Formats: sequence, structure tokens, C-alpha cells
Amino acid sequence: MTIQEVIQAINEKPVFYLATIDGDMPRVRGMLLYKANDHDIIFHTARCKDLYSQIVKNPNAELCFNNGNNQIRISGKLEVVEDHDLKDEIAAAPTRAFLKPWLATISKEEFYRDFAVLRMTKGKITLWNFEHNLEPKEELDF
Repeated sequence: MTIQEVIQAINEKPVFYLATIDGDMPRVRGMLLYKANDHDIIFHTARCKDLYSQIVKNPNAELCFNNGNNQIRISGKLEVVEDHDLKDEIAAAPTRAFLKPWLATISKEEFYRDFAVLRMTKGKITLWNFEHNLEPKEELDF
């Protein structure tokens, strides 16, 4: 797969698993990608979540997407993005209708404070599939 094929695949199937570190223990949870392109991968959480605290303490993370028989793992460092325009864009996106009830109960200032956008801009992509299960994994720089 090329980088462009990876980006297309993860945008088409945006559910992924995110691994973080909590002290000396790994933590994994399901997430929903907002968008990806050839220079960043963007998703979000709330600052009150354990996930957010874990990323602040240790930004090293791995994202794992499944696209049919293909597994796409992307490891690197996450950063918190403080961009109000991007937060507004995410909140208005049709794929984020699940945010509407929460947004109706808070002020814009609370939203900007409590809504955390996360981004990975560099990393290593590891590709794996059942067909090539025992062969060396294919790796790409992101």
C-alpha cells in the first residue's frame, strides 16, 4: 500500500483502536477518526477522559485500523491542537451529530476548554494482512 492508499482506507473505515500508556500499563480503546490526509490524522476526546491525561503525560501512541483483511497500525506522538476553527468544524460535521446533546448544555467557552482535538503528524505505518501473515511486515514513514 502507498501512503495515499492508507489514508483512503482509514478515512473509509474510520473506527480504530488507540493504545496509550498509563504508568507502565497499556490502555486500548475504540475511537472514531475525524479525518486523515497525507500530513496529519485528527480525532478528538474530552479533557475529562483518562485518555486525555494519558496523552498529556506520554504522547506516544498507536492507532490500529482494520480494513477487511488488512491491519494498518500507525505509531507516533500525539499532540493537542488548540484551534477553535477546527473544533467548530468538527462540532458542525454531520458525522458528529452525537456531540449535539452535549453542546446544547455548555457555553462556547466551555466547549473550547473541554473538547480536546488530537493530531498525529509523523509516525511509522505498519501494514499486515492474513495473506502475508508470516512474512516481514511492510512499513512506511508517515
